[in-house]
Amino acid sequence: MMHLSPSTRGMALVVLAAVLWGTGGTAQSLAPAQLSPYWVGALRVAFAAVFFALLAGPRAVGAQPPWPWRRLWPAALCIASYNLSFFAGVKLSGVALGTALAIGSGPLWAGLLEALWLRRWPSPLWWLGTVVSVAGGVAMVLGQGGALQLSAAGVALCLLAGLCYAIYALLSKSLVLQLGPARTNLGVFVLASLLSLPLAWALAGPLQTDARGWAVALYLGLVSSGLAYLLFTTALRHVSGATGVTLALFEPVTAFALAVLVVGEAPQALAYAGLGAVLLGLLLVVWAELRTQRR
Repeated sequence: MMHLSPSTRGMALVVLAAVLWGTGGTAQSLAPAQLSPYWVGALRVAFAAVFFALLAGPRAVGAQPPWPWRRLWPAALCIASYNLSFFAGVKLSGVALGTALAIGSGPLWAGLLEALWLRRWPSPLWWLGTVVSVAGGVAMVLGQGGALQLSAAGVALCLLAGLCYAIYALLSKSLVLQLGPARTNLGVFVLASLLSLPLAWALAGPLQTDARGWAVALYLGLVSSGLAYLLFTTALRHVSGATGVTLALFEPVTAFALAVLVVGEAPQALAYAGLGAVLLGLLLVVWAELRTQRR
């Protein structure tokens, strides 16, 4: 990977992060029934904070430059809101539909926010690739069979998760350039933990779980969050926030592969066509990013 261009290396890191994120739904399905999805999200954030505290080390506390709290707090609020709304939305809407809504809406939110906030409208090729990928994600869900759990609250929570994720990505890009990936995530996830844990208690009551639940939360925090967000924020040094969010659509591709290879599901032909559309759309996004970097 050292011989690749910075933008290509950044996109490869996002794909690796998305693969780790894609294992989250399967891991959550192994949690005990009494473990609330709000506690799943809160514990995931807390264990990720521990991961970054160990990674950054004690020097990070007093290191320069100073902490930009005005940007760290909104990023932390987005991470806390994303985890709580995502797992709650998936619980109400099902893993397939919930993931498609949350991850699929993220790139569209990111493109619009980048245009309105940064005054930088993504290229038509980027939009084409994003729309093709999102449509492919919808086809993958429809082709997996089974009844869709259409819940207004679940849909709203998943769309909120996509919006929070897009805002976090755009905020993190500037933070990473100033603080570096490890220190950025340390600040964001520690603050997000301070928000998530009391909120989980308020929404779900005292934590009720067993050893299996702790193991799931530990995996989600250290691997599916800690390592994945380290890869993702490192990639943001070299790619735009909107492109990073779109390439994260490789997450449902990973979840789809796990459902077929591990769980033993037998999707319909429409799901495989959707898989092809997602991959085609991601290739168009990669092409658009490379063209932008060359300019």
